[in-house]
Amino acid sequence: MTHPSLDDRLSVATWLEKASELLSPAYGRYSDLLVESAEGAWLHTADGRSILDFGCGIAVTSLGHRHPEVVRAVHAQVDTLWHISGMAHHPQMIAAAEALVGIAPSGLDSVFFNNSGAEAIEAAIKLARRATGRSEIIGFVGGFHGRTYGALTLTASKAKYRTGMGPFLPGVHHVRFPYCFRTCSHGPSEPCPIAAGEELELMFRTTVPPESVAAIVVEPVQGEGGYVVPPDGFLRTLRAICDAHGILLVADEVQTGFARTGGMFAVQHWGVTPDIMCVAKAMGNGLPIAAVVARREVMAAWHSGEHGTTYGGNPIACAAVVAVIEVLRKDRLAERAARLGAAVLERARGWQAAHPQLGDVRGLGMMVGLEFMAGHRPAPEFATRVQHEALERNLMLLTCGLDENVIRLIPPLTIPEGELDQGLDILEASLTAAAS
Repeated sequence: MTHPSLDDRLSVATWLEKASELLSPAYGRYSDLLVESAEGAWLHTADGRSILDFGCGIAVTSLGHRHPEVVRAVHAQVDTLWHISGMAHHPQMIAAAEALVGIAPSGLDSVFFNNSGAEAIEAAIKLARRATGRSEIIGFVGGFHGRTYGALTLTASKAKYRTGMGPFLPGVHHVRFPYCFRTCSHGPSEPCPIAAGEELELMFRTTVPPESVAAIVVEPVQGEGGYVVPPDGFLRTLRAICDAHGILLVADEVQTGFARTGGMFAVQHWGVTPDIMCVAKAMGNGLPIAAVVARREVMAAWHSGEHGTTYGGNPIACAAVVAVIEVLRKDRLAERAARLGAAVLERARGWQAAHPQLGDVRGLGMMVGLEFMAGHRPAPEFATRVQHEALERNLMLLTCGLDENVIRLIPPLTIPEGELDQGLDILEASLTAAAS
């Protein structure tokens, strides 16, 4: 078997054949596109197509592909220092930590850098157990936290991620998330008992005494679980429960962070400060970097060498982080996400009268989910048809949800408004085509 170089002009079919020969079948793809380059909100394929990207590498390239200020910062860093690991300090890590603490909720002032969101979750589990001396961890049905063992144990969004993978990390429990559209029977104006903490209190009374719980881990807006925005009081209830029982509140902001929801971090919409926050994805705009950000007194539970990483806090990735945060602040992208997201929600809700399959439209900022239903049952086949019709029209969309019946809209926060409208026009046409 020959091995092509990147400069070889092979056909798309040849590249895909070699991919099937060389790459693990574990990789999942949303399409069979072969992307050669990208810029802004556009993907450019080997066969000459230009695809409008409403997926952002799964909520990563929030500044768009190859943002010039991030490119400049990375190029400059490549010419000076690539890697040092734990052998010494380097200025880029310190600068990235300072920039991150500068936008984090007040009181989160100590940083540990990782390579991925799953690694950040693993670190948070270890840190919570170390800091509290307790063993039990509580997560939520529908939560997605990664595929490494601790993160996978917390993940409860799809059984396929867990099939054949047990036994899992002991001491992890799940309660329902307040996914009112699908799981609650109360009226729209009535309080949600799940959001009020009833299921947690029941767990404390029946199976897991609160004094044994180290942490409650929550996505402020569920991502892979369906872009589910909880009722307004939910995060404040969790904070109060944690405070009452000496439990650490861990916010998984891997997908929601860095202005995506219209606030720099989603917890800030509800005025809640977690004890530990996990961030990744948009943090490096495509470079692999993540972090655990915690209160200093929590982070101080770790002593030198109790946790570590070879590549976490890599100088090149840290240079990207500093540039990303500078652009987010300078261009006021959280405010832009809030404004554009409200317009997207309004337009998408206008489609519901003509498309009864569109059961719910929800979101926060530029993190918008469209849930498709067939009567009272989820309609993943319809969501897939919409996705395929859109791709035929050169729009990349991603699905999510417990039943893969939700289409998520996560375009770059920097997308020109004309291109955003172009993508929504394609999506509307795709809805019509899928229905027919």
